[in-house]
Amino acid sequence: MRMRKPQPATLQGRAVRLRPVTADDAPRLTEILTHPEVARWWGRYDRDRVQRELVDPDDGTITFAIQADGQTIGLIQYWEEPDPDYRHAALDLFLHPDWHGRGLGTDAIRTLARHLFEDHGHHRLTIDPAAANQPAIRAYRRVGFRPVGVLRRYERDPDGSWHDGLLMDLLPEDLTDPTVEGSSE
Repeated sequence: MRMRKPQPATLQGRAVRLRPVTADDAPRLTEILTHPEVARWWGRYDRDRVQRELVDPDDGTITFAIQADGQTIGLIQYWEEPDPDYRHAALDLFLHPDWHGRGLGTDAIRTLARHLFEDHGHHRLTIDPAAANQPAIRAYRRVGFRPVGVLRRYERDPDGSWHDGLLMDLLPEDLTDPTVEGSSE
């Protein structure tokens, strides 16, 4: 019998709201994931895969719809390593390209990072964008993530070729405060 995962809380950022994903989100998330600019980094998704992996994942992943101005604009998720000697959380996200460049992804990451540090007691978070995804890497750096190393031939592209990933991590003391001058959005 499959155990029901606990329902995460809704989290409020400066400009975004992160709420638990529901089955009603599947069409919008599928629409976003099939946009060529998103599919380039996330691969091929259809409604069934969205339902299976993002709406009702069975691997411990916790997913949130990212909302701005009352609209679902993307998804952010995390997975926690339970081994106490390696305990940390790993994050990932996507936004519809129409919402890029507004600091909303940065706000979503910062909001979830603060929650994982303060409410879950993590001492480290990781994220692993494609090494060529410079806009994502810049957004993660604005939150305070630092490059750790390149993961060679880390992930398969939709065309079947392999691309490198960049492993980045964030410690609580590295988390930037958007209200402090110099931490640009």
